[in-house]
Amino acid sequence: MTKFQEKLKKLMDEYVNLVYDVTKNFPKEELYSSVSQWRRSSLSMILNYIEGYARKRPMVQLNFLEILYRSFKESKYLLFFSQKQKFINKPNYHKGLKLAEEIGKMLWTEINSLEENIKSQKH
Repeated sequence: MTKFQEKLKKLMDEYVNLVYDVTKNFPKEELYSSVSQWRRSSLSMILNYIEGYARKRPMVQLNFLEILYRSFKESKYLLFFSQKQKFINKPNYHKGLKLAEEIGKMLWTEINSLEENIKSQKH
């Protein structure tokens, strides 16, 4: 992995740990809905990143990044939802939002770079 990829992985790790920490304080009735869904989608992000880079073929890696991006969008919405429902406080919301914005930009760069690499190999 490059330094860029290592940084992205580190940010995703911070994000998933934030999600797990803040969801510990959610109302009990949310345990099997927003808590499990948010934890699943955030954990799916980093797991798909790790598994994708364990693969050798660029098209397979791209598939994992696209799955990761969908989980990212789902997780980011749950961050907004949790703040709107007042399940998380403003400092944690802003910390999560800052991480999510940086992850999103870096992930989009990573996807575009891999797509360009795949296109250049075909020609």
